[in-house]
Amino acid sequence: MSLSGSELDLSKDLVNLSEADKRELQQWANNENQKANIQESIHALTSMCFKKCITSNIKSGRLDANEESCVQNCVGRFMDSNMLTLRNLEKMRMQ
Repeated sequence: MSLSGSELDLSKDLVNLSEADKRELQQWANNENQKANIQESIHALTSMCFKKCITSNIKSGRLDANEESCVQNCVGRFMDSNMLTLRNLEKMRMQ
C-alpha cells in the first residue's frame, strides 16, 4: 500500500513537529478517543435501557411510571457495573 501525495506531506509535517507539539497532538488524540468511548457507552446504555424498559407506544412524550422506574434502575445498574469493572481493572493494573 502506497501513500498519496497529501498523506506523504502530512507524514513529513508530523515528523517536523517539536516534541511539545507531538505531546500536545497525542493528548488531543487521547482526549478525542475518550470522548468517542463515552459517546459509545452512552449510546449502548440508551439502546439497552430503551429496549428493556419502553414497552408501550409513547404518545404523550412522557414515560409511564413503570417505564420511568425501569429506566432509572437500568441506568443505575449499568453505572454500578461500569464502576465495578473500572475498579477491578485498576486493581489489576496496580498488581
